[in-house]
Amino acid sequence: MQEISWKDNLRIAWFGCFLTGASISLVVPFMPIFVEQLGVKGDQVAFYSGLAISVSAVSAAFVSPIWGILADKYGRKPMMIRAGLAMTITMGGLAFVPNIFWLLFLRFLNGVFTGFVPNATALIASQVPKDKSGYALGTLSTGVVAGTLTGPFVGGLIAEFFGIRNVFLLVGSFLFLAAILTILFIKEDFQPVTKEKALPTKELFKSVKYPFLLINLFLTSFVIQFSAQSIGPILALYVRDLGQKENLLFVSGLIVSSMGFSSMMSAGVMGKLGDKVGNHRLLVVAQVYSVFIYLLCANATSPFQLGFYRFLFGLGTGALIPGVNALLSKITPKAGISRVFAFNQVFFYLGGVIGPLAGSAVAGQFGNHSVFYATALCVALSCTFNLIQFRTLLKVKEI
Repeated sequence: MQEISWKDNLRIAWFGCFLTGASISLVVPFMPIFVEQLGVKGDQVAFYSGLAISVSAVSAAFVSPIWGILADKYGRKPMMIRAGLAMTITMGGLAFVPNIFWLLFLRFLNGVFTGFVPNATALIASQVPKDKSGYALGTLSTGVVAGTLTGPFVGGLIAEFFGIRNVFLLVGSFLFLAAILTILFIKEDFQPVTKEKALPTKELFKSVKYPFLLINLFLTSFVIQFSAQSIGPILALYVRDLGQKENLLFVSGLIVSSMGFSSMMSAGVMGKLGDKVGNHRLLVVAQVYSVFIYLLCANATSPFQLGFYRFLFGLGTGALIPGVNALLSKITPKAGISRVFAFNQVFFYLGGVIGPLAGSAVAGQFGNHSVFYATALCVALSCTFNLIQFRTLLKVKEI
């Protein structure tokens, strides 16, 4: 039996998640321009750009449970390799699409075959000691954040000097590299489960330590992504409302990046703190903190002030998704951990799709600043439900 070091796997998985995060963020900022280059005109550009971005999340939400079942049956490493190689084709193939319909088709397939990050998360969660799961999963989450922050800068340079289609080829090469690194360096001592011994999904959910808590954590993931993404469509407009006239896109980008950098700085520290004081306790505190910061953002008086508040917000987000992942890993039997993470990913994807639509609708009716009030209310409700679920568990450190 091969000796496995979860720390070595964490390093390789982190770099794979970095490449995956970079590949996603490389594409999204240039989608409207690429849609125009494919012949779409006028008001249809915004529609097809939004569709091209969201169709991946929608298809991923529907197929994630299937990949989760297969991962529990055949292992997480094969699913990481499958995702990396398949997305090499679906993302790299965007460089050769002749029209908008081929773009939408490949983006749909991209969502169908996605899954590198959730399977990497499940792999690490299944190997790391319970008392270090917060630190390990928090550290892993910084890989995606770092990639997401780096991607637009690299993609902008490539698009400027070599054209947008070459950006997609770069994305394909990133994903191919992630697959190769997984093949060569990720170690998994997984024994394939026979059909007779496989734990049915219904039985898996019954065997979870706290079934109702599990559902609540799924909803928490939805709210976290919903609230984060609801801000996206109106951020530049809100910055303009606060008086920014010149370099609007640059300043808006800095404000977005400030949250990402602070989140990357805090995730590992918050993970260790969660392991020390209890991930469920820290999750509730982080949600209360998030509500407070959202209210401050709604009352910002300048772009600088908004950027400072978003930086502070990022410091707290290091305890949110990593905290949820750590709790999921602690209450789930290892035999079904991939399925649980896959179902959690469904809620996460749905939050990413519905959030921008809801944020735009609220802003259209009540103004841009009202989106922050609405997101604060959503997070406050989620925090209340968590407090109800955790009411008997807050006295103990470990669940």
